[in-house]
Amino acid sequence: MLSTDSLCSFLPRAYRPLAIALFFLAIFTPPLTHAATSPNIVFVFADEHRYQSMGHTEMPAMQTPTMDRMAKEGFSFSQCVSNYPVCSPYRAIVLTGRWPYQNGVTDNGIALSPKLPTVGKAFQAAGYRTGYIGKWHLGGKDAKPFGFDTSLIWGGTNTHYDKSQYYPDGGKAVQPKGYNATLMTDQALEFIQESKEKPFFLMLSLNPPHSNFTDAPPEKLALYPEGSLPYRPNYRNPKAEPGSIFSKNGYPHYEGYHAHISAVDDELNRILTTLKSEGLTENTIVVYSSDHGSMHGSQGVGSKRQPYEESVRIPLIVHAPGRVPGNVKNQALFGAIDMVPTLCGLAGIDAPEGCAGEDYSAVVLAGSAPPEREEQFIMHIAKDNASKGNNHPAPIFRGIRTARYTYAVGPEAPMCLYDNQADPYQMKNLIADPDYAVLRADLRERLGTWLKRAEDPFTIPASR
Repeated sequence: MLSTDSLCSFLPRAYRPLAIALFFLAIFTPPLTHAATSPNIVFVFADEHRYQSMGHTEMPAMQTPTMDRMAKEGFSFSQCVSNYPVCSPYRAIVLTGRWPYQNGVTDNGIALSPKLPTVGKAFQAAGYRTGYIGKWHLGGKDAKPFGFDTSLIWGGTNTHYDKSQYYPDGGKAVQPKGYNATLMTDQALEFIQESKEKPFFLMLSLNPPHSNFTDAPPEKLALYPEGSLPYRPNYRNPKAEPGSIFSKNGYPHYEGYHAHISAVDDELNRILTTLKSEGLTENTIVVYSSDHGSMHGSQGVGSKRQPYEESVRIPLIVHAPGRVPGNVKNQALFGAIDMVPTLCGLAGIDAPEGCAGEDYSAVVLAGSAPPEREEQFIMHIAKDNASKGNNHPAPIFRGIRTARYTYAVGPEAPMCLYDNQADPYQMKNLIADPDYAVLRADLRERLGTWLKRAEDPFTIPASR
């Protein structure tokens, strides 16, 4: 065996004590694990969860203790925007970091090309074990071509009990019994437990609180009896339009929507609990968000595909004790387009080629100033594949959401201008107010810049 005397025989006597100390330090110091270098990332996103519907935001009657705790212990963006508040286009944005005309997914029912760079491929190339579990909605039944080692794609998810099926690695469908958000989370927990010896990146796409709004777990439905939750001041009863796809916004649908959110909250708690029991809390960053919101009678309409706050504004909470400062609510404008570079930045890896968004990871981790961004580009490009197709009443639009204003135009005329600071429920449309002519002209010009950046062929109509 090599002795310290023989090890140091070639060194001057004065340096031998230091050499011996370094020798034993090297022997008895355990090697760096991925815990010291590469954090795990768990990105959970619900379907149709609006920002306003949480206990710590604008509905204190809501029971969302896990989301509330995550926000208190972590970092949240209170101005997070779904740039395209529709299922498939949002998912394509958060997988590629590219705008719809750049990734090809301009509406539901359009498949994403596996040839594109994705966030899964970026994490895979960086040595992560990658997984995608849950609702996919981007064509096909296998996420492996998009950079995911584990692929558990779910279909038929709008009926939340017993009817949904998943496709292991694109194979034969399996139809288990139970609440699909719980079943998806079961798979996520198994992925976490199997991956703990290596850094992992997991995307968990839950279907609730998307409709069906009345099949939440019974114990969650019991939390919100009729009349227990207030409507927003801009609510108009859509039942005045019999047969409208927007008519199902009152009891029991409104209460059921929020019951699903409380059920999602339970699944988040299971994830945090498992991370703690596996000793992974300190090395895992959990991000919670949603693909878009839901109107539920605000402005007299329902569903999504709208420029209004209930449709485009979504939760974004980052929870990582010891890595992320606690109880921080940041007002920076964050968009779905920024998710890919930010997730990569949180892990310290390179974002995939072609990302159009900004990296906000330094804002989250170090309290740095946010990127200089004055607005987020918002849109509803097509509705061929919406409910009722082109007869769907939601308007086609392009617009921008600034820190203060929402401005949107349709194919033929300007649509709306709201001062969200003075009018947070967007009840006074300023689009024709002469006092705002200069502001409208400025916003119109800025929208034109965003159309060029996003390679969007939309033509802004003439101003009024």
